[in-house]
Amino acid sequence: MRTVERLERVFHGIAMVANVAGTSVIFALIIIMNADVFSRNFFDTPLRGVVEVVIFSLVLIVFLQLPDVVRNNRLTRSDGFLILGRRRFPRFTNVLDRAIDLAAAVFMALITWTMWPEFTESIASCHFLTAPEYGPEPSGHSLTDLKAALARCEYFGTPGIFTAPWWPAKMAIVYSAGLCAIIFFLKALVGEHQFADDLNKGIAA
Repeated sequence: MRTVERLERVFHGIAMVANVAGTSVIFALIIIMNADVFSRNFFDTPLRGVVEVVIFSLVLIVFLQLPDVVRNNRLTRSDGFLILGRRRFPRFTNVLDRAIDLAAAVFMALITWTMWPEFTESIASCHFLTAPEYGPEPSGHSLTDLKAALARCEYFGTPGIFTAPWWPAKMAIVYSAGLCAIIFFLKALVGEHQFADDLNKGIAA
């Protein structure tokens, strides 16, 4: 059980790092949107591609911050029955709570399993390390080949306005769902409230 609790702390730390990355995307998005407002009001020239940037950023923000939401038990759910049950049937409620976490782990694992082929296909479309089906052959210059590979990637956006490779967003989805599956599974093993009580006793000591 101590090993499981240590693993939980490790993956909680990873979730916190992902949350920081998601927050950084939020700050960058705020800067871009304010720059767009400034450009519209003072120069009567809106920035091109802001809408596409917002849509792309929302995918990153949601999925980068989701594991930390799970870690902090802030994922939206109806737990009124569990709250009432803990007072009269604590053992049954604890088993039910763990079963819900286990079901959530299975659901997140299915999302990861479903998205993994899409992620691999998306990143394979860039041909970073393999010969491309079309376009220039690798020149041997790293930056030139990287730019050409990014131009071949499956993209999101409007050509001529804003485009971005899809694989970072799909990677965020796979990463987030996989990490959530692990956190939910560890919660089911340890028991969320038991772990919280033990942690509070340790802090008090």
